[in-house]
Amino acid sequence: MEQVEKKKNKGTSFMKNVLFLMCSEIIVKILGLVYRLVITNVEGFGDTGLGYYSAGYQIYALLLTLCSIGIPSVISKLISERLAVGNNVGAQRLFKVALKLFAGIGLILSLTLFIGADFIATKILNVPDVAYVLRVLAPAIVFVATSAVFRGYFAGQQNMKPTSITQILEQFLNCVLSIVFVYALIGKEPYIMAAGGNLSTTLSIIITFLYLITYYKSNKIIVDKSDMEKEKKVNSDKRMIKTILAFSIPITIGSIISVISSVIDTATVSNCIQQAFTGLIEGGKEALEQLAMEKAGILSKVDTLINLPIAVNLAFSTALVPAISESIAKKEYDLASKRLSFSFFASIIIIIPCAIGFMCLSNQILNLIYPNAPDGAGILTLASISMVFIALSQTINGGLYGLNRVYIPAIALLIGAVIKLVLNIILISNPSINIYGAPISSIVCQVIAFTICYRALTSKIKLNIPIVKCIIKPIVCAIIMGISTYFINRGLNLIISQNISTIISIGCGALIYVVSILMLKTLSKEDILMIPFGTKIYDILLKLKIYKEIENI
Repeated sequence: MEQVEKKKNKGTSFMKNVLFLMCSEIIVKILGLVYRLVITNVEGFGDTGLGYYSAGYQIYALLLTLCSIGIPSVISKLISERLAVGNNVGAQRLFKVALKLFAGIGLILSLTLFIGADFIATKILNVPDVAYVLRVLAPAIVFVATSAVFRGYFAGQQNMKPTSITQILEQFLNCVLSIVFVYALIGKEPYIMAAGGNLSTTLSIIITFLYLITYYKSNKIIVDKSDMEKEKKVNSDKRMIKTILAFSIPITIGSIISVISSVIDTATVSNCIQQAFTGLIEGGKEALEQLAMEKAGILSKVDTLINLPIAVNLAFSTALVPAISESIAKKEYDLASKRLSFSFFASIIIIIPCAIGFMCLSNQILNLIYPNAPDGAGILTLASISMVFIALSQTINGGLYGLNRVYIPAIALLIGAVIKLVLNIILISNPSINIYGAPISSIVCQVIAFTICYRALTSKIKLNIPIVKCIIKPIVCAIIMGISTYFINRGLNLIISQNISTIISIGCGALIYVVSILMLKTLSKEDILMIPFGTKIYDILLKLKIYKEIENI
């Protein structure tokens, strides 16, 4: 009985961490959508300004990946393994060594970006004015690197609260300051407005870093100084650094390759669009640069939209790494398999309806969010397909990291990225395909990466994923939702404005999907009970006679 209660508490704790992260990711992405919506519709900014904004940001994100993106997962894994066997001293020491290491790497990369801004903008992106955006972002890198170590430290203790709070605080400040700075620069060139918008990123990151330091002072692992000295003799700084790098390098490589997919789009769109339309439009090099930035802006808008469902799903991947690491360290393999299977199933339930919804209402959603720059419905439809495989790969990769198979995602993404680069150059350079080449190549890239990672994971740990329950039923429910939403929207358009009908249609679609999931018994009793407040939800379903207690579901 005590053993059952213990497992139940572990499942509840895991899902609470997922809920924390999920809520923060939703808020973060909504805030991101809000400020991008506002600045894109500012006079003089539009798709062109967004193109400059995103082109500079993608280069910054690539360097950021070198010292931060995979680091929380690495630190949380190593910390959780030590805490699982009662080695608090080792956990605290590892944190301090990691902090020094990544602060140093972050500082080097900040200086590199600031000094090399002109070279990158001119020689790589072929758009010199992007240098302004790169310079205002450069100082942020060192603060993001150190913040990543703090977040991993708390995640390793199964405490996702500081990560959630700092993400929300950072994005809220970024949202407010971006809008203020862009409005303050109305009348300036689009690249100046874009630089002003990105300055808010640096300022918000510095402020949230200060919050993390304050939180750490009152929530750090307390250890005796003499014990710390003994640990130092057993594990020198060099040995600790080797341990950290042994895990962080492959995860970082995987993260870099993932970001490189976006950088590939940024670089190839900029260069290949100019190549494709040379001689086809008037205005010379300046007109070609403007067209390239406009197309890049459309792609950026679509990325902002599909990143919302992906961010919700990211909560499972982030919570899985320390949870799986802890289970493996304690040899609780059944629990590890159960968490992985449920997370994969949950990813399908979350991401499939979002993809179908984007496909059915792509034009209406873009008109609602970007009334002054609504182009990109076809791009959004194609990007929705790759979104499904990105989300599922996130969950699979979280499991692989927890199982110490950290090189597999990197290899899979590298293969996919090489194929994407080749396809981008071929497809985008064709004027009749142009910007559509980017999402088409992304679909191929993500399908290949997912297939490799899934096979690698299932060769090491058994997943309980019944085809009918976990795949067919969610797809059927999503199709029912998509068809219903499409016709509801068409009917409402006859009596109310398009934007209001779009909002009502989305709400109706969500409700139809939830009802379909419940009516088809897609979720078992065990699945429902794993959800926070699952007991209360299940009791309500029993009272509504949607589920029956005697059923073996």
